[in-house]
Amino acid sequence: HVQLVESGGGSVEVEGSLRLSCVASGITYVGPCMGWFRQAPGKERERVATYGGYGRINYADSAKGRFTITRDEDKNAVYLQMDSLKISDTGTYYCAVRLNSGCPIRPEDFTYWGQGTQVTVS
Repeated sequence: HVQLVESGGGSVEVEGSLRLSCVASGITYVGPCMGWFRQAPGKERERVATYGGYGRINYADSAKGRFTITRDEDKNAVYLQMDSLKISDTGTYYCAVRLNSGCPIRPEDFTYWGQGTQVTVS
């Protein structure tokens, strides 16, 4: 039973910071690609950042310069440091794992998902 558990969400003021964590269990190797996505009310789920094989990192334009994704393969974990938060960053943040090769940006290309953690910026 594969499970992804996110933590670290919360409420923060504009320009504040949060660090999200995601740990995968029930799987020996999570594959080459882990990522963070978010979904705001009434909007589609969108990619925030992905961490692929050989340390290839990809950020959404909205995250560049403010967010940092890191990965600990020994712990099957991925993290998202979010700085200089904006109101527009508010939403539910999801961790995702892709088992197949490559590290795409579409949510439908990912295999497993966490339950989400809420981030509210005001």
